[in-house]
Amino acid sequence: MKRTRIWLLVFILIMAVSFGVILSGRAKEDRGSKIAGIYQEGSAIYSIALDSVKKPYSIKIKGEKGINTVTVEPGRICVSEADCPDKSCVNCRWISKPGQMVVCLPNRLMIKIKNEAAGGIDGLSR
Repeated sequence: MKRTRIWLLVFILIMAVSFGVILSGRAKEDRGSKIAGIYQEGSAIYSIALDSVKKPYSIKIKGEKGINTVTVEPGRICVSEADCPDKSCVNCRWISKPGQMVVCLPNRLMIKIKNEAAGGIDGLSR
């Protein structure tokens, strides 16, 4: 009976520490501004600070299979139009959180959101 209580306390302690680690990781994710990196064929072509965007705008990016239209609004970004056959990049809709991404394989385009506090984006800036 005493052993069971000890193991139960150890288990509760491990769970509490794990919960604390998860919460501290989320708090770190919320710090800093959100940066959207737009890559084509593995190279950074744009770096956009989403928190600094005041008015919506679009960027047309030519790829192997056509043109992708990337729409940027305050705090979020999406591929709004694409000439690729399956349009899965358009179906991803808006992304706005660090770690989210949109990929268009036919046009070799990727949009990924990172947190500036967690390292930002390599490459060009807009």
